[in-house]
Amino acid sequence: MGKKKNNMANRGVASALATANLPLINLSNLSNLTKDTEPAATPVARSDSEGKSSSGSLKRPGPHDADDDDGWQTIERGRPVKKHKKIPTPNSARYPALHFSEKSRLQSKVNLSAFRDLILYLFADGPAPQWISVSQRPEFRKVVAIMVPGLEEAMFEPGVDYSKYETPTLDQAIKQIGDGSSPDHYYPRPLSKEALPTSLQPFADMFPHLWPVKAPGDDKYGRLHSPLTTMLTAPLNKNKDKSKDKAGPDSHRDIRTRITEFLATPEELMDNGFPVHPALLPEGERRDSFKNPEGWAHTRVSKLEDGDVPESEIQQGSITAGREVLAIDCEMCLTGPGELALTRVSLVSWDGETVLDELVKPEKPITDYVTQYSGITKEMLDPVTTTLSDIQAKLLDLLHPRTILLGHSLDSDLKALQLAHPFIVDTSMLFPHARGPPLKNSLKYLAQRHLGREVQKGGGTINGHDSVEDAKTCLDLVKKKCEKGKAWATGDSQGENLFRRLARSGTAYRATAGPEATGGLPVGKTSAAVEWGDVSRSACNAATVAISCKTDAEVEAGVIRAVKGDPDGLEVPGGGVDFVWARLRELEFVQGWANRHKPNTPPVATVAEETPEVQDVNGDAEKEAVSPLEECLSTLAQRLQRIHAALPPCTLLMVLSGTGDPREMSRLQAMHSQFKKEYNTPGTKWDQLSVKWTTDEEDALRKAVKVARAGVGFLSVK
Repeated sequence: MGKKKNNMANRGVASALATANLPLINLSNLSNLTKDTEPAATPVARSDSEGKSSSGSLKRPGPHDADDDDGWQTIERGRPVKKHKKIPTPNSARYPALHFSEKSRLQSKVNLSAFRDLILYLFADGPAPQWISVSQRPEFRKVVAIMVPGLEEAMFEPGVDYSKYETPTLDQAIKQIGDGSSPDHYYPRPLSKEALPTSLQPFADMFPHLWPVKAPGDDKYGRLHSPLTTMLTAPLNKNKDKSKDKAGPDSHRDIRTRITEFLATPEELMDNGFPVHPALLPEGERRDSFKNPEGWAHTRVSKLEDGDVPESEIQQGSITAGREVLAIDCEMCLTGPGELALTRVSLVSWDGETVLDELVKPEKPITDYVTQYSGITKEMLDPVTTTLSDIQAKLLDLLHPRTILLGHSLDSDLKALQLAHPFIVDTSMLFPHARGPPLKNSLKYLAQRHLGREVQKGGGTINGHDSVEDAKTCLDLVKKKCEKGKAWATGDSQGENLFRRLARSGTAYRATAGPEATGGLPVGKTSAAVEWGDVSRSACNAATVAISCKTDAEVEAGVIRAVKGDPDGLEVPGGGVDFVWARLRELEFVQGWANRHKPNTPPVATVAEETPEVQDVNGDAEKEAVSPLEECLSTLAQRLQRIHAALPPCTLLMVLSGTGDPREMSRLQAMHSQFKKEYNTPGTKWDQLSVKWTTDEEDALRKAVKVARAGVGFLSVK
């Protein structure tokens, strides 16, 4: 009863003040009058001009407030509804920042995954980082993460001479990165502009520290995992229902896609070791003078355009796009140590009919039929007279410029056939391994996971594999991919695509999304992937915007475009996206960390090519002799500086090398692979092995992996 009287009294006070045309008292004071009798969250009711009841109390607006609600302003929970906050100024207490204290209790290098988790903390549902302090988290407007393979900590040492910059020995490299026992090995190094080489001094203008970063891998077993996969795969949220959160193979809208969208690019064919077809080479002397190695052949395709089919000839809705599609699989036997020879070839058409299925007699005597894998026996091959050249002739008649050849790890089959064809769909590339290359999923695994089918059930018995069955399995995988679309079956079984996570569980705050976002409003975060090659063929295809590039200059322009947005907003949303992922690769090529020898690949741009020449008094151009590495580093620093200048305020810029130098590790891994191949070949003796693998090589591999896992990172808030 007392509460009711107080409420009536309050309404009476407000009514009397309004009638007398007197200033309305402050609502915070009014709420104080009633706080002993009524919860503060309960609004004071009023009647509007139409006589309708409305929840919320009233006060006169200030001179700069919008003239809404007939001169009254609605009050929620004792305080006025605020408009979206403006972007804070750099000197404001609300400006977002990252802080690292030298008194922090770091115990080791920061893992690469911690940088990914920082993105999730700022924009999604990730936990707070323990290695760095984040202030004013709601004020972060954008995040830009750029991977730059080839960057090394040694490049930032004072007085480094890039003209004499050489790959250190394993022992020297281990000494440089340290054993991790001292904080000097894993605490971030402050960047001083005066102490940096001239080419890299812009880094000190953008970043306060250089962070030693540990790439994903396994020192014990000598493995380096893909840094790209680590950054673009978000861990599953264990506190939620995985069946709802996880973006599995079927958690998207099916998009019927033509098979031509899945053709391997010339760069991908070269990277995956496919035989070179002259049509893949750039026009000119190299293509004109091309000759097949002895015993090899290539299909009758003079140029890639020969495979194009006019739209008028394509049936509406056809996923074969007017092309003939043939699935192929081969079986091989051993004719010597590590020497495989073709013994069976099977070809299946798009409708599942067997076009060709023949046994082949190798020229050399067979030393091992490997029946448990090939299914081939001596009795099967004894009466066979068909040779490799006979099979090549038949295939050359079957494979024309509009033929697409598909299979699993097709490079091995084509090498056994000694045949090259430019139009390839490879299921080992179409369904990439969760940990990235060079690892590949087996056909058996893909059939189980995506088709619910058991294949290759010989289990090491005499039944072996069936090449017709394998070819049909590849065909069915590709058919399903075409029906489902590019995004299907690209998810990682160990996590969720980062772009999908941000779109699904991104978070907005009152500071950036208005009063309805109090407490964190679930809202999708837009994203962009700016990458070399065909972005739609990788995990980046899940980004809101995908920009494919062929040079670092295109990547730079793509990042700036993604941050600022398109004027018409048709492709890149106006105002830009929330999260940008990009990769600059030209330093990686200069360092020799990746294979640069690809067709149709433009040369690395240098500082001299991108900046005007300096003219002396005589009008001659002055060009200071600098090493290619120094030129590339200078160009890189300038690119990052331009990107940094284009970023809006309150943007986190993240630059990561991904890994350390992987070359020695790759050499030793290839050596170990060759050793295992020879060692496991039946009949091979220890003293006949071309490669030795002892505890010395094993120790060297562990050291090389440790070096390859030693990356660097940089963080700053614009």
